[in-house]
Amino acid sequence: RRVLLLGEGNFSFAAALCGAQGTHVVATCYESEEEAAGRGGAARSIRRLRDSGAEVVFSVDCTKLKEHFSPGKREFDRIYFNFPHCGRKAGVVKNRQLLACFFHSCAEVLAQEGEVHVALCNGQGGTPADQPRREWHNSWQIVAVAAGAGFILSQVHPFKAETIEGYKCTGYRSQDKSFCVEGALNHIFTRSTAPLCFTPVSCKTQLGSQEVSFQVPQVLVDKINRGFLEVNSSHPVRTIKEKLSAGLSQAFALQNISSCLPLLHQGHPDGVCPSNIFWITLSPGEAPSTEKTSQGLANAVLFSHSGQDTDRNVQEGCPVPQQFYLRPSLLPHAQAIIKKRAFSPGILQVLSGPVFRKCRITPHSLPVFHEMLLVLVVSRGTESSCIQMLVDNIKTTLNSLQQGISGIKPSISLQEATSFGTELNDFAAFERQLGEIQHFLCVGTDPDPSGSCVGVIRTAPDGLKSSELVVVSASLNLDLLAMLLCGISDWRMLWTWDRRFLRQFPEGELRLFKSFSLYPPSYVHDVSFWVPDGEEFDEVAFHSLARRVSGEMVVSIQLRDNFQQPGTGRRSLCYRVTFQSCDRALGCREAAEMQLHLREEIQQHLGVTLR
Repeated sequence: RRVLLLGEGNFSFAAALCGAQGTHVVATCYESEEEAAGRGGAARSIRRLRDSGAEVVFSVDCTKLKEHFSPGKREFDRIYFNFPHCGRKAGVVKNRQLLACFFHSCAEVLAQEGEVHVALCNGQGGTPADQPRREWHNSWQIVAVAAGAGFILSQVHPFKAETIEGYKCTGYRSQDKSFCVEGALNHIFTRSTAPLCFTPVSCKTQLGSQEVSFQVPQVLVDKINRGFLEVNSSHPVRTIKEKLSAGLSQAFALQNISSCLPLLHQGHPDGVCPSNIFWITLSPGEAPSTEKTSQGLANAVLFSHSGQDTDRNVQEGCPVPQQFYLRPSLLPHAQAIIKKRAFSPGILQVLSGPVFRKCRITPHSLPVFHEMLLVLVVSRGTESSCIQMLVDNIKTTLNSLQQGISGIKPSISLQEATSFGTELNDFAAFERQLGEIQHFLCVGTDPDPSGSCVGVIRTAPDGLKSSELVVVSASLNLDLLAMLLCGISDWRMLWTWDRRFLRQFPEGELRLFKSFSLYPPSYVHDVSFWVPDGEEFDEVAFHSLARRVSGEMVVSIQLRDNFQQPGTGRRSLCYRVTFQSCDRALGCREAAEMQLHLREEIQQHLGVTLR
């Protein structure tokens, strides 16, 4: 591998590396050869480097690396820069500028899988790894500076100068006064994945008896048809689904019916707030005729406000409302199966697939996730024992999974819906909109044993003509389960395109996740506006707009002020928007551009007046 060392003072660090097998060292410094050779011990180190076959290059500017190396000699696997400094009494701003230019220069000569190692004195980096930690404005802000050039901090560990044979730290530009290396840290940066280009995407799905196509909402473009549940996938959500299925098969006869469930529903979901729905317009010429739609109702999933209007319209030959939306739940598919009596009592039906719900922005609020729906038709009077069997089986499987994941000890509990607190997560709150719930399934992890709702259990006749039969259904959020079991703090990581995520789960093995992007920088912007008179501001629409504009780079939106102007009664809202990525580089300039775009969009689409 090719290793580039920059800013060498006396070349003692390079000399310590030059003997490593399989490593070709290119050692450089900013000074000329005459200036460098006059430093104490430098001449001896330079001779040792040349004798070992290493290259020694002088007068190298770390901000213009492309100029010093021909195209065939770039592609360095590692670049080291120990204790960079502008010199003299340069302040933090100038040193940030030096690092910014250095990282941009590295991007031009580093191999795709290469690393950039930067050693800084204690406190300079401005990350939580510094002890004590400086105030942000008084640090070099190395992670944010590197992000501007497309790098993420992947590791940070102590710089142990005493373990490097013959190494002696010098001051800036080899001055006699050396840097203080006590508590120094080595920061290891890697390339980030490139920003996603959200080009329009069309998707085909079955709607009744007809195949239709539609344009995918921009915020879901990178999440549609990802195939996480397919046979060849090693994604944690599939592993958990397969493990749960295997466990349930020990107690129930299973039938998997998830293969051809349509993505689109028609009509309007009863009881669900329209703001929580991804409404869809079919591609031009794709809208099915009333006749075809009516003929296909036996296989389609339809809703209406009353629950009976659609059926009556079809019976009377009236037009069916042409409203379409991405499925927010698999429950209607199960209800359609029950209504057609396409089931066998005692057989556990397993449905699974992605579902889509507009929601507010939080680390555990998922606009798309993989649902696993279990449906069982049982004799009336046995539903309680069946529910207990289901829950016990799920508990056993999850406890078995966690044994191989160090440090995570989930506690699984079944809570009565009537005794469950009012503070529901978005998953549980939306499930309540879909219908009455008997039990919540919660998984708690230390140090949060109170738990997060990952599933709901319902019992209902659901269209059964026989009064002797009852339907038991359990809906599980596989994404939340993966986050809780594997220690994933941000749902967006489950959808990353960075291959380093799936590498941590070889052949579907569940492990405790280790982030490859440490201490990602965050950028805070405020936006305030007047809301239209007499109108209620739709916060979910605002959050959804922020998701779309930023490409899921907004991690938090908080209401800071709600002001009503005396006399006129006009209302003004002020929100604090925090931009942060969990898996790729996000620089301050890119975040500022997102904020400007967000201001334009909310004024155009939400009808507000910016302040």
